[in-house]
Amino acid sequence: MTVRVLFLSEGTSDQGLVSHVEGIAADLGVPVTVSAPDLRWLRLPAGHSVTDKLRTTRDLGGAYDLAVIQRDADRGAPEVRRTEIADAVGDVWPGLAHVPVVPVRMLEAWLLLDEQAIREVAGNPRGRLPLDLPTAASAERVADPKQRLKDTIATASGCKGRRLAELNQRFPKNRHRLLDLLDRHGPVSEVTSWRTFVAELSTALRTVVPGGSM
Repeated sequence: MTVRVLFLSEGTSDQGLVSHVEGIAADLGVPVTVSAPDLRWLRLPAGHSVTDKLRTTRDLGGAYDLAVIQRDADRGAPEVRRTEIADAVGDVWPGLAHVPVVPVRMLEAWLLLDEQAIREVAGNPRGRLPLDLPTAASAERVADPKQRLKDTIATASGCKGRRLAELNQRFPKNRHRLLDLLDRHGPVSEVTSWRTFVAELSTALRTVVPGGSM
């Protein structure tokens, strides 16, 4: 039977993770349907907290077997976010199986590892300027992964002046494209927070019972 998955992201630009949830399920041979509501456009807008998003989604109706909930660790400990997610599910939707997705420090740390993808997104796939990318072991220690990724794309592009300004304005779209291009079997597979996400999602997909949560 098909597992009905609810995906709640920290921001709309993180919804590119849906394809990776689907890919991980496909690797396991588990049929899934993933719903990722864009809560910005609802007449009853959700707040920014996990609790608000869950409550608004539940009020809209629909049945799900599993929730996948993404929340960046930012500068805190990952366990703080994991507890925040678990408490929100327990308060708003008790009984709903869930998997926390907690990138350290930000999701951008996962996108800093694929040199060729960065060069392609920067519009300079044959560029040779050194990018000084972090290793998988050090990516989660980058102080500001979002700014580091933006600066790296700029360096990879080789652009200056107006062209560089235009490229920087496209950063949200370029970030989204990098998330789409992310090779889940590539360097990111060696990052602790990614490996935890894949392992916990895989376990949940194997054990959740379709039709068990409303």
